Amino acid sequence: MRKYYLALLIIIRLSVWAQAQQSQTSLIDVDYNQAGISQIVNDLKSKTDFHFYYNPAQFDSLRVTLALHQKPLNIILDMVFEKTSFHYVITDQQEVILTKNLQINTDMTGYADNKSAPPPADNTITDYSNPTETKISSGASSENKLYTVGNPTSHPKGKAIMTGYVRNINSGEAVVGASIYEAEAHTRVITDQFGYYSIALPSGRHILSIKAPAMRDTRRNIALYSNGSLNIDMKEQVISLKEVKISAEKVANVRSTEMGVAKLDIKSIKQVPTVFGEADVLRVVLTLPGVQTVGEASTGFNVRGGSVDQNLILLNGSTIYNPSHFFGFFSAFDPDLVKDIELYKSSIPEKFGGRLSSVLDITERDGNNKKFTGSAGIGLLTSRFNIEGPIVKDKTSIIFGGRTTYADWLLKALPAAYKNSSASFYDLDLNISHHINENNSIYLSGYLSHDGFKLNSDTDYSYGNRNAILKWKHNFSNKLFGVVAGGWDSYNYAISSRENPVNAYRFHFNITQLDLKADFTYYLSSKHTISFGLSSIHYKIDPGSNEPLGTASETTNITIPAERALESALYAGDKYDITSALSVSLGLRYSLYNYLGPQLIRQYAPGVARIPGNVADSIYHGNGIINTYGGPEIRASVRYIINDDLSVKASYNTLRQYINLLSNTTAVSPTDIWKLSDPNIKPQTGNQLSLGLYKNFNSNTIETSTEGYYKYLNNYLDYRSGATLILNPHIETDVVETKGKAYGVEFLIKKNTGQLNGWISYTYSRTFLKQNDPGGGIPINGGSYYPANYDKPHALNFIGNYRFTHRYSFSVNAVYSTGRPITYPIGEYYYDGAERVLYSDRNQYRIPDYFRMDISVNLDGNHKVHQRFHNSWTFGVYNITGYNNAYSTYFVEQGGNIQGYKLSIFANPIPFVNYNIRF
Repeated sequence: MRKYYLALLIIIRLSVWAQAQQSQTSLIDVDYNQAGISQIVNDLKSKTDFHFYYNPAQFDSLRVTLALHQKPLNIILDMVFEKTSFHYVITDQQEVILTKNLQINTDMTGYADNKSAPPPADNTITDYSNPTETKISSGASSENKLYTVGNPTSHPKGKAIMTGYVRNINSGEAVVGASIYEAEAHTRVITDQFGYYSIALPSGRHILSIKAPAMRDTRRNIALYSNGSLNIDMKEQVISLKEVKISAEKVANVRSTEMGVAKLDIKSIKQVPTVFGEADVLRVVLTLPGVQTVGEASTGFNVRGGSVDQNLILLNGSTIYNPSHFFGFFSAFDPDLVKDIELYKSSIPEKFGGRLSSVLDITERDGNNKKFTGSAGIGLLTSRFNIEGPIVKDKTSIIFGGRTTYADWLLKALPAAYKNSSASFYDLDLNISHHINENNSIYLSGYLSHDGFKLNSDTDYSYGNRNAILKWKHNFSNKLFGVVAGGWDSYNYAISSRENPVNAYRFHFNITQLDLKADFTYYLSSKHTISFGLSSIHYKIDPGSNEPLGTASETTNITIPAERALESALYAGDKYDITSALSVSLGLRYSLYNYLGPQLIRQYAPGVARIPGNVADSIYHGNGIINTYGGPEIRASVRYIINDDLSVKASYNTLRQYINLLSNTTAVSPTDIWKLSDPNIKPQTGNQLSLGLYKNFNSNTIETSTEGYYKYLNNYLDYRSGATLILNPHIETDVVETKGKAYGVEFLIKKNTGQLNGWISYTYSRTFLKQNDPGGGIPINGGSYYPANYDKPHALNFIGNYRFTHRYSFSVNAVYSTGRPITYPIGEYYYDGAERVLYSDRNQYRIPDYFRMDISVNLDGNHKVHQRFHNSWTFGVYNITGYNNAYSTYFVEQGGNIQGYKLSIFANPIPFVNYNIRF
């Protein structure tokens, strides 16, 4: 008998639903002239079979003038409430609930209508009770619908977990970093790099507030019954010249447990003027507090007293060893493809390791899975092009981009000493994403870059990156998901010369790594988010080979044996909200490093200088493990919210680094060499303690932060005077291990909205090293602390953007920093019958301070939506003040005297222009 009752109930429900749908889609006419809510409701009730629920007091200010012919009810209500704070919800029992600010009262107390019973809570328009049957492309896109999540026939009690993806409604791309907030439950989650979220809420009705950078704030009204899925579509933000008020629930800098983390979107990056006018990811990173560079046009950067090689640079999860093009004037990342940028300076997540100072995590876009679009840009030195679109609509997308340069004209315009020079580069990006179903997605990314140049000689230089990575994302349940990735990364450079056939040569260096990693996230509860995983990296380095070039060459063939190593790690972490004000994040990472054979290892007599003459023994090791390093790494941070716009945070990190960059220049050079830790060269270790205060002003439109840090370094590599780094078979004899300390304080003021926006950052930082290597020979500076090559105490940056109209804006970028340290020749002396140069203590002096100001004017085309092409122009001047900054400094002996020189590349203002087009 129960079967018959159930069948009858289903038939009645379907009948009522069908009647409601037919009534809703019926076409009616309306004609209102300053009509109030009562007149509108009575008119619609007389023309439809719907019942209306509302509070007349909330609508007393509403007056509507509107005339429509043959339109359905939902379209009429959209037009009635357009550009107001009023909303509506239509249920499938022919009921319309009118609300203000979507504050729905489920028992309908105080609402006026001729029907006494309120609508049942489980009557909805859209049912998401079975997520496996929901198409990937479908998403909740309306603020005026009530979405059912879970099984309506269940008896709701306790908490349920809702998962899903937040995507751009126009392109289908994931919205990264979107905040989903439920006010009554005080619960907030943030979407990951795939746009995925998981939120635990009590069963019942909820109003979700969804906010994301560059997207329009929106809300969703849901009825949560049991575990289920809801995909959310968001629209892009329409630029407004009026001040936008941001509620406290959007303030990630105050509420998150992370500190020392900077997140940038590509729209902000494109507003910052850069040399030659092309938006540059690394140039903008250099304006952040705690981030500096050693000189003009160098894309290597130093973070909180760390060296260049202590930064892990990731592009879609692939390691980039050289992030620069064209002598460092351009970064390796195509700005038109970049989606999300995160720089971790302090609270480095436990899933990252292998570097001491920072992680720069750059994510590119997946590509439009709804239609084909593209963009192109033409500048004075470079051009770029990209295209994206669906391979299978709403399921598989592809995005491809490329850049190239035509810079020879600029080199020929330089002084005669450079007239025979040439330079070129190109890079290619490819990303393919495929959504198998709601629980499985795969992502393929590839990157290829190449640079070639020569400077008024026949010596050719070339270098390039090659990267490929395949990722699989799987949702095991509403609480657990994981990402498994395998990648291949390679960096190489070559130097060759053919001018003299007898001495013709080719030098080559290469580093290759294979990595496999698995990262998992488990939402234990609304207060606990657990992350865990493992990774393994296999390194192979060819330190260098010098070989004859051509049959006539008499160059000696020299090859330094390759070296290999395996770096593995296991990690786990927990983010725990103890109370609404107090949160902690604890993580533990254990790394294990194996130096692998075959390799010849030299052993030195204990207690004496590590020089070739003091080799006690040489042992050849075959395949297998030669020696092992490893240990735990702690990641801990705590946040306490004092009030809605003020919080204090603290963090402590310990890290290990097993690979080192050997360089005889202070800036990143294409001829730098990477060296693995071995029995004679220990891995670098470091720990950092940070404390920060975060305060927002003016309704959270102005963010301020102050962070202080102290960092301790051990086994950092410095060099003996006159060290030989290339083709050195016993490199350990020319490097010395040091210990170091770095400390500083950083200030940031950032305005995110309005006609005038931008940020000001100031950093005071110091970095000192001290030789503590007993095998290093004579101590540097007598064993006292000395400034590191990149020690620059003061750095001040200003980024300002002013938007006059929707089409015209003006941007300013001003940079000041203390000059870097340098060692000067200070005298001459005679020794062993020869005149020699006497140098000062290491890094005792400094080069002149650095200052630069850039401006640009941005002109957008018209903002018509339905047009095939959208264009924009950027005009500007780099170094508008013509300040004569040092690109490099050097000393030359002339007539028995030593003369110092400063080379400046941009000693005059450099105008630039760029034309961009989207289609």
